[in-house]
Amino acid sequence: MTAHDVPGGAAWSLRVRPGREVRFTALGPGACCSLLLLTSDGDRLNVPDTLKAQMSARIAPPMVLMSDRGVGLASVTGSSLDWHDALCGHSTDRHVTSHASYQEHRNDRRVSARTGLLSELRKRGFDRTDLHASVNLFSKVAVAADGALSLVTDHCAADDWVTLRTEVELLLVMSTSPHPLDLEWKPADVRVTVTAAPPDDGPRLSRAESARALDAAREVLA
Repeated sequence: MTAHDVPGGAAWSLRVRPGREVRFTALGPGACCSLLLLTSDGDRLNVPDTLKAQMSARIAPPMVLMSDRGVGLASVTGSSLDWHDALCGHSTDRHVTSHASYQEHRNDRRVSARTGLLSELRKRGFDRTDLHASVNLFSKVAVAADGALSLVTDHCAADDWVTLRTEVELLLVMSTSPHPLDLEWKPADVRVTVTAAPPDDGPRLSRAESARALDAAREVLA
């Protein structure tokens, strides 16, 4: 078993073999984990296709997270929450309106998710062209009648969790900076635990589109 605590407002990345369960646990209320998925050959998470193929506006079990080529990268196998945001993307520097300078604020500097994700991508041999739309684990967004989006602030509590099963070898890149709609800077730590994944046919049986994405993942591994 591998376990690592990502401090609130930080970024981290790890490579994970196929057939592993990655469990994300919020260590405080209001956590947000902006997550990217990439393969070594440049395939990456495609959020619009993931939502469209599975007729959803949120991420929840038993969905499959699909790539640009329709490959099932990871399956959402469980969660204490019924909603993880896939509409808003990660925060950018314009969302960090104060304490953004290291020279002035040192360790109290606030880093946007975009800055943290780009830093981790570069460490792993990728660049800004590999940055893509994230899913925001633990976050929920409400849509008003006029289409305006707002963050549901009491959605996530300490010890809420979500698990992914890796279907191919993946690079997971994550930031624990606040959601772009969060008006406060109170980032929570997130624990990431990797273990062997138990059998779970829920994602395959949920929709024909999900099954095809998982079949494509098997072809990648063949």
